[in-house]
Amino acid sequence: MLRACSILLLIAVTLQAQAQVESAQAARLGQDLTPLGGERGGNVAGSIPPWDGGLAQPPANYRPGMHHPDPYAGDAPLYRVDSHNLGQHQAQLPAGLKQLLANHPDYFLSVYPTRRSAAAPQRIYDATRFNAQSAELISGGNGVAGVAAGIPFPLPHNGQQAIWNHIMRYRGEQVRFVTNQAAVLANGDYNLLKLERDLYFLYGRAGVSPQDLDNTLFYYKYKVIAPAMLAGSALVVQETLDQVLAIRKVWRYSRGERRVRRLPMLAYDTLRPDTDGLVTADVVDSYNGAPDRYEWQLLGKQEMLVPYNSYKVHQQGIAYQRILRRNTLNPELLRYELHRVWVVDAELRKGFRHPYGKRRFYLDEDSWQILAVDLYDQHGALVGLQESHPISYYDVPMFGSTLESLYDLKGGRYFVDGLDNNEPMYDFNARLNPRDFTPQALRREGN
Repeated sequence: MLRACSILLLIAVTLQAQAQVESAQAARLGQDLTPLGGERGGNVAGSIPPWDGGLAQPPANYRPGMHHPDPYAGDAPLYRVDSHNLGQHQAQLPAGLKQLLANHPDYFLSVYPTRRSAAAPQRIYDATRFNAQSAELISGGNGVAGVAAGIPFPLPHNGQQAIWNHIMRYRGEQVRFVTNQAAVLANGDYNLLKLERDLYFLYGRAGVSPQDLDNTLFYYKYKVIAPAMLAGSALVVQETLDQVLAIRKVWRYSRGERRVRRLPMLAYDTLRPDTDGLVTADVVDSYNGAPDRYEWQLLGKQEMLVPYNSYKVHQQGIAYQRILRRNTLNPELLRYELHRVWVVDAELRKGFRHPYGKRRFYLDEDSWQILAVDLYDQHGALVGLQESHPISYYDVPMFGSTLESLYDLKGGRYFVDGLDNNEPMYDFNARLNPRDFTPQALRREGN
């Protein structure tokens, strides 16, 4: 009995100590840590500067509706990494990027000065500080409770918390945009698929409480604009927060059949259509959906060369054929910088299937955007690389990808999404509401 009481007392003291530590750690947000949990200070070498608030205000020459002007256009590359000097920089490169450079001697990285440009609205910073002591994983880590906006776990203790920070990061309240995607074959051939997309975020919306979410993160819809043979087809997604409790709801309108069908599953390893078999449902946005098929491990932070401030490839008027080269994106249009990233491993659990038996994620400390992912098959062989090329969207503000790529390192193919250089720019004030994301709305649009 005495021993049992001692154990209970020890547990109570431990929990109290953990709460005190958590409170003390939360107070660091906005002090020696950034409001989202990154290290405010630079590194010892001076190659990573302190965070000074990011691009909280747009450049003077920016006007809403423009493609975002490059605030760092005057920067010159510090150095170049290619297959010839790969050994000098390999400790700071994701495994997939090292393999891509080794596979293609004409590919290179232009490494620029590090600019810590990520920023978000003050209310997101305030919510994040609240979350540090209120957020909790539920359903075995397959859901999050106690939050309605902001980064749920700015001081992560495990890999699940870190990946939820990416899934639930701030991306505005609603947005309409037009982009193109392409599966580029090994011989360089590709066909563009143009999509008009709408997103309405419930999580992160001003005035929304945890109870208002009702297990919903956001609503998503796309409509095919081109090519003509596919134009008119559309898809609606109602994205749930805990997808083990309730899977995401998906409806598709087929122009040929002129009817709306409920899709039984669009998650995990389900292949996305029109991607040449390259893209599973859960690699969209670098990673999305339920984390239940993987064991997650937080490995800590590391200084890595990653895509960042990718304004050059985002600029208006660039021909898509200039961006899409055989085997790789055009390296002349890409920008890499040295940043601290959180490194998270995901190992496929026994009894589950997926083309990727292991993934290694590299998450930006300043925004929680996944910047790169190493993809391994179920035998442990490195087979793929994902990259997100981010910019600051000045209207919001928020920091997110303008272009996403997935390389098949074995077959020499790759998939790219987000080509918007010759399209109207993102509209973060689009008039949207949840009624626009129903099967009935999809049916009306198709008629």
